[in-house]
Amino acid sequence: MADPASYRPAPGEIPTEPGVYRFRDAERRVIYVGKAKSLRPRLSSYFQDITNLHPRTQQMVMTASSVEWTVVSTEVEALALEYSWIKEFDPRFNVKYRDDKSYPWLAVTVSEEFPRVTVMRGAQRKGVRYFGPYGHAWAIRDTVDTLLRVFPMRSCSAGVFRRAKAIGRPCLLGDIGKCAAPCVGRVSPEEHREIVNDFLAFMGGQTAGFTKRIETKMLEASAREEYELAAKLRDDLGALRRVLEKQTVVLGDGTDADVLGFVEDPLEVAVQIFSVRGGRIRGQRGWVAEKSDEAEFPELVQRALMTLYQDAAPSAIPREVLVPEMPLDASTITELLSERREGPVRIRVPQRGDKRALMETVTQNAKQSLMRHKMKRTSDLTARSLALEEIQEALDLETAPLRIECYDISNLGATETVASMVVFEDGLPRKSEYRRFTIRNEGQSDVAAMHEVITRRFTQLLRARDENDDDGPGIDPETGKPRRFAYKPSLVVVDGGPPQVAAAHQAMQELGVTDVALVGLAKRLEEVWLPEDEDPVILPRTSEGLYLLQRLRDEAHRFAITHHRGRRSKSMIESVLDPVAGLGPTRRKALLKTFGSVKKLRSATAEEIATVPGIGPATAQSIVEALATGESAPTINTATGEILEDS
Repeated sequence: MADPASYRPAPGEIPTEPGVYRFRDAERRVIYVGKAKSLRPRLSSYFQDITNLHPRTQQMVMTASSVEWTVVSTEVEALALEYSWIKEFDPRFNVKYRDDKSYPWLAVTVSEEFPRVTVMRGAQRKGVRYFGPYGHAWAIRDTVDTLLRVFPMRSCSAGVFRRAKAIGRPCLLGDIGKCAAPCVGRVSPEEHREIVNDFLAFMGGQTAGFTKRIETKMLEASAREEYELAAKLRDDLGALRRVLEKQTVVLGDGTDADVLGFVEDPLEVAVQIFSVRGGRIRGQRGWVAEKSDEAEFPELVQRALMTLYQDAAPSAIPREVLVPEMPLDASTITELLSERREGPVRIRVPQRGDKRALMETVTQNAKQSLMRHKMKRTSDLTARSLALEEIQEALDLETAPLRIECYDISNLGATETVASMVVFEDGLPRKSEYRRFTIRNEGQSDVAAMHEVITRRFTQLLRARDENDDDGPGIDPETGKPRRFAYKPSLVVVDGGPPQVAAAHQAMQELGVTDVALVGLAKRLEEVWLPEDEDPVILPRTSEGLYLLQRLRDEAHRFAITHHRGRRSKSMIESVLDPVAGLGPTRRKALLKTFGSVKKLRSATAEEIATVPGIGPATAQSIVEALATGESAPTINTATGEILEDS
């Protein structure tokens, strides 16, 4: 722990302009990001008598070893830069709202010639119109399946669409009337676009006109004694009404708004968001976060709004945002959201009526969310803590192994040998730190490959230690992020028994690495082997520590196998296609990306192969002939070596 006085800026050095500041620890990692209307009073408050600070702030300033700042011209710029840095550096002492899942959206690819309706997750893309988010993907599919009776737009994937177009026959949806079948020319692009526009208008809340229009057509058809058409229109009207029944009107004035509800305790805060469009609830999502600082409730509201909208498309930001209490710097937040929406945004606290009642409902959902999170978190946290304590005790470590790295080797005979490194921190996978290795000396044994991988990994660590730059070991001076392999693990686990452990131990000894614990996990009896010990450590089968080591080993094996299969498929495609003239590395890569394996490529027709960018009809026919005459390799389970089939 550092004394804050040791890095306190000199009097008068801190500017009084608006800006953003960063606290860094001894290894130059950013641990806290904040903003201020005036930097001098805000930063000075961190260096007062430490007993006057909030306990979490005390921990932060004692963990830090330096502070730096950036001056900006306006508060809006400071707010945007603060949340940009929080997203980039992931500081441990900042409150970060995180989705408990990747929420699904109903999406329409309006930029395509024949737009498609589908379910999408993750970051929003350009050229796509989104509705939601929804709590479950099945809810979207159920809604779409019902609406396709009335709006028969395309819902198939690109591959299915191309296949139907090539063979001149629509899929099942086209046969049963749930798709207008633009793939076979039943409707023109313009006619299909009209169907899509009607679907978008309905989903956007313009529902009354559609139901009235269909009802009028139904009555007219009945009067003309066209009873089959009238029956179809009756079913279409029923489908629209079923969808509307699921989307209950909660705000009678047709408001477009996001409603946020909060519940907090001394340690955590939960937020729920209801997206209301056209007066109907179109989506729901929520986050739970740890309160790592002493932020007051208005600041928590501000952080939630920035988390919700910092990467949102302009169309996803509503005209009105309802919150239980005005956020900190409400005018700045309003100005920033208005800029991003390219239109006015109003943030307000509902006082009475339907909006107040809806706010109470959302808050109740947040309360339930926090309760469920605590029950799940308590179980998980207790198990993880117990696992780390058991490993510490069994291996006689000085401290619990907060960062564990596990290595595995994967090969098929002596070809395409690869290795994986997976990282668990605090008992949880940290996938951004995962690494893959391609073994340079093909033909060597698993033991020699393990020696090579450990040597390469710790050579990088020692190189990072030896770099004497201003940003400390292993830190990129431009971004402040850790370089690859920059952090020392508390424990290294290798997949295997005494031979693999001995190889890893020898590699570490040769490099002079003596401050990292090493074990091997043998799969046959789940024995834990230590270097130079004749007898293994036996953990009980019910041990949480053994379960954590097994998870590490299995994750490393999965990660290595995935990499190995990709390389093997690529090499097989390249070897089989060698005789094809004019097929260079770029086209082979395109074939691999499209079909993924020799088996799938062999079963494809010349017309399907010709749809790959850069592959013409003549080249496609040459590929089909080469695959038909060439020897086919057996399909092999790379985990067991078993031949699965002869193709």
